[in-house]
Amino acid sequence: MFGWIDRPGRWMASRWMTAGAVGTAIAIAGAHLLSAAPAQAQAAYGSYVGIGGALGLTEDDNDEGGGFSVVVAGRYKLLELPISLRAQAFLFGGSTAIVPTVSYDYPLNFQTDLYVGAGLAFAGSDDDDDPSPVGDTTSFVIQPGVDYALPDSNLVIFGNAIFAFDAYEDGGGTATSIQGGVGYQF
Repeated sequence: MFGWIDRPGRWMASRWMTAGAVGTAIAIAGAHLLSAAPAQAQAAYGSYVGIGGALGLTEDDNDEGGGFSVVVAGRYKLLELPISLRAQAFLFGGSTAIVPTVSYDYPLNFQTDLYVGAGLAFAGSDDDDDPSPVGDTTSFVIQPGVDYALPDSNLVIFGNAIFAFDAYEDGGGTATSIQGGVGYQF
């Protein structure tokens, strides 16, 4: 009887009851919103193994390094956590190197993850070989990158950079490389 002015007391009671019902509905909806878990994008893929190429962008003091290499990459996605174990092996481009990292993954949508990882580069050092794209000595690395799962397939396109600090025996500077390739997810 909202707005019925037959008796002022009854009209006021009706208005207060309507306002109370609206207030109760707002309170219930607000409590539901506060108790609901926030929506989070979760990538629709997990672990993969892939192959691609790597390009070293820096050289040591002897102007060695900075070449092309084949890269074999792998990712093991930890379930329920935004963390992955990753590894890359640099082959056939001077000395070899293996770079294991632990990454924090940030899903942009169901196909795309951005990540940043930290780990070590274990690079071989032969006097006859040029340094690998990540140098020729053991060093600390930072690895930012992106993974993109192709829709309706088991393929993942990956790309990243590696910054290896104090990575050269001759010169001790930072080795920088970029990698990319295609992986098969499992």
